[in-house]
Amino acid sequence: MALSELNRRRWRNFRANRRAFWSLWIFAVLFGLSLCAELIANDHPLLVMYKGHLRSPVFQFYSEKDFGGDFATEAVYRDPVVQCLIVSGGADACFDAPAKTRQEAATGRIDGKPIQKGWILWPLIPYSYNTVNDIQGTAPSAPDARHWLGTDDTARDVLARVIYGFRMSVGFALIVSAAASAIGIAAGAVQGYFGGWIDLIFQRVIEIWGSTPSLYVIIIVAAVFKMNFWLLAGLMVLFSWTHLVHVVRAEFLRARNFEYVRAARTLGVSNGVIMFRHVLPNAMVATLTFLPFIVTGTISGLAALDFLGFGLPASAPSLGELTLEAKQNLQAPWLGFTAFFTFALMLSLLVFIFEGVRDAFDPRKTFR
Repeated sequence: MALSELNRRRWRNFRANRRAFWSLWIFAVLFGLSLCAELIANDHPLLVMYKGHLRSPVFQFYSEKDFGGDFATEAVYRDPVVQCLIVSGGADACFDAPAKTRQEAATGRIDGKPIQKGWILWPLIPYSYNTVNDIQGTAPSAPDARHWLGTDDTARDVLARVIYGFRMSVGFALIVSAAASAIGIAAGAVQGYFGGWIDLIFQRVIEIWGSTPSLYVIIIVAAVFKMNFWLLAGLMVLFSWTHLVHVVRAEFLRARNFEYVRAARTLGVSNGVIMFRHVLPNAMVATLTFLPFIVTGTISGLAALDFLGFGLPASAPSLGELTLEAKQNLQAPWLGFTAFFTFALMLSLLVFIFEGVRDAFDPRKTFR
């Protein structure tokens, strides 16, 4: 679908803001990679060749029996026995041989003789966010060739948790911000356009709702119900939608008596069309000014709740939990540096992008 002249001008203005344009590209690449986190960091192989058949454990369930083992449960692919079964084609020696021989067989050789009948293709990072690794020493362990950003206090790979945590934080913020903005814009538009008793009643409701201690409510709900992604997102939306109401309300109060609005009413145009097709575009500049604060505030709020222990479950790949682990393990500075630079990069890119979007929608700004 071709863009209108107005949207083309906005895109040109956005591209002229080089900081915002390059921030968009960098953020798109990082978020795109995080969306493919299962293909980058996983303790399941991408592809397995077993007895001439190609299998993809990262997408499909395979039991140990499927590779000549004894158990009907899912195969533990990092186990040397399972690796020996896959590489050797289900040889019985994988069970009776000593551990050193099994580990050697997993590489395709026994006593220096090649036995390879299959192969395993691992992701770039052969650990998932919840994989407990067998490290040589105590956890947390420092960065090395196996764990590029080290491990946390439960021997989980930090880089894998950062990749999954980045995706979860950004996805959570976008979902909450989109839902809260839709509710807040609709409420502010109704208040400002109709005014009178509707505006007065809405204002009293918002004052009461805005004075509700959201943290206490979340703590009470977390004590009663088992917190999950969607429950926490719903609670965040309940207390975030009021942020845009006052801005949109003020723009609609200012614009509802403009001549083009009166002319539209005279021509019989419905109130909904006037509100969302004619008046709302004029309120978008002020709305987009506050939108980056909502997105970054949501990410910070999620991290704060996870840091305090009232957010997502402890098993979730949370950047807030990584910050808590950094606080509890001051002898492992790589945890603190990783959390700091992840938040700094993510929030800075989002702020730069939304600044460019705001300027692109501002009709008073023109870039060459």
